[in-house]
Amino acid sequence: MIAAFDVHYLENGCAAAAVLFSDYTDAAPGETYTRFLPGATDYIPGEFYTRELPCILALLTQIHKPLDEMVVDGYVTLGNRPGLGQHLFEAVNRAIPVIGVAKSRFTGADGTEVLRGRSMRPLYITCAGMDVGTAVHKINIMHGAHRIPTLLKQVDLLAREKARDQLTQVTNSSNSARSLSK
Repeated sequence: MIAAFDVHYLENGCAAAAVLFSDYTDAAPGETYTRFLPGATDYIPGEFYTRELPCILALLTQIHKPLDEMVVDGYVTLGNRPGLGQHLFEAVNRAIPVIGVAKSRFTGADGTEVLRGRSMRPLYITCAGMDVGTAVHKINIMHGAHRIPTLLKQVDLLAREKARDQLTQVTNSSNSARSLSK
């Protein structure tokens, strides 16, 4: 089983999502997971993992199927420094390979450029626990005719929806509290 992860942030926390699928060519996930975690650290360039990793690790506790590989939105390595994916790889005791798919170049990172569909904007692929050529091939064959593979787009939307749901709950709670205080 393969899991792709994404995280979306709000002022009061992070919404994490995962889609599970059995083959990189799958058009739809076999299962989906979401989780909201209150509190999120500030973004620090080059230390993205401090913000994202706790959300992914919390979501991993909900997944009870054995994973063969994981895909993250971001870099595994940042040149000679570990990125989000390397920290995730270490957190699972190097037992599950991680592929990083970044949408923008990070200065100093050595991502292999991949052009998908008719896009002239590359994705940047890095990995831990597998050969980069294998990782590039897997992202290249993912379902979808556009730059962003179908399942990676879906996991992004799930994280955003979970964040929107949380925001709606907070707004509704605030409105209810104001109504009760009148």
